[in-house]
Amino acid sequence: MEILQSAAALQAQTEIWRQNKLRVGLVPTMGALHEGHLQLVRAAARENDVVVVSVFVNPTQFNNPEDFRLYPRVPDADAELLGPAGCTALFMPSVEQMYPQPTVLRFDFGSLEQVMEGEHRPGHFHGVATVVSKLFHLSRPHRAYFGQKDLQQVTIIRQLVADLSFDLEVVAYPTIRETDGLAMSSRNRRLSPEARAVAPRLYQALMLGAGLVQQQQHAPQAVEQTVAQFLTTEPAIQLEYFTLADAQTLQPLTTGWVAGRTVALCLAAHLGGVRLIDNVLVTLPE
Repeated sequence: MEILQSAAALQAQTEIWRQNKLRVGLVPTMGALHEGHLQLVRAAARENDVVVVSVFVNPTQFNNPEDFRLYPRVPDADAELLGPAGCTALFMPSVEQMYPQPTVLRFDFGSLEQVMEGEHRPGHFHGVATVVSKLFHLSRPHRAYFGQKDLQQVTIIRQLVADLSFDLEVVAYPTIRETDGLAMSSRNRRLSPEARAVAPRLYQALMLGAGLVQQQQHAPQAVEQTVAQFLTTEPAIQLEYFTLADAQTLQPLTTGWVAGRTVALCLAAHLGGVRLIDNVLVTLPE
C-alpha cells in the first residue's frame, strides 16, 4: 500500500492507472476507521483493480469548531487496517493540500438539505459536496463507496454526481452495527463507558418505529411521537430529531402510508456530549 500526501501525487498516480485501463474504486473517509469503513474497502477491492482510501477530517463540513477539534484522529492505526483490507493507495492530505485557497463556490441542494442534518447543521452538505467533488477530480474513480448510516449524505452525493455529470457509480452499503445494535461510528470512540452502555437505546428506538411503520396502524406523526417518548425515558439521551421521511426525496411523511414506498426512519441525538446519527429503512408492501 502506498501512502500519498499531496494532491499532485494522487493525480499523477490516477493518470497512470487510467492509462493502464485499471478500474479505480474510491472510499472517502475522515479516518478513525472501523468495520463499517473496512466493509467498503473490501467491497471496493473486490469490484475494482485498485482502491484509493482518503483519510481527511474535512473542516468545511463542521459547523461546530469544538466537534472538529475533538474528532478522533488515529492515522497510524488507520494505515495498519487498510493494507490488509485491500487498499492500494492511502491518500492523507493536509488542509492546505485540499484547500490551497478559500473556496468561493457554494452548493445548494434545495429541499434535500433543508431537513434533518441540513436543517440542524447549516453548511454541512456544502462542505461535504466540496470535498467529495475535489476527491472525485483527484482520483477519477469508476466507483465511489459510502455507508448507509449517512443516508442523507449518500442521497446528496448521488444528486451531486447527477447534476455535475461525474462519470462514476455511487455504491452504498448497509450500516454495520455492534452486537448490541449501535451503529458503528468514529464518534463512538468519544463515548464514556456510561454513555456507551446507554447508546444501544437509539437502535431500539428505531426498531420500535420500524415495527409501527410496518403495521401501518398509526399516522406517521403518531409514530414519531411514540419513538420520541420512548427516548425521553432515558435522561442521558437528548433527542435532536426523529423523522419519518421518504427514502428517495428525504421529505417528511405527511400524507400517511403509500404502498411500495420505502420509509427512512432517521434520528440524531446527543449522548454524553457526543452527537450520534442513525437510520433504518422500511419498504411498505405493494
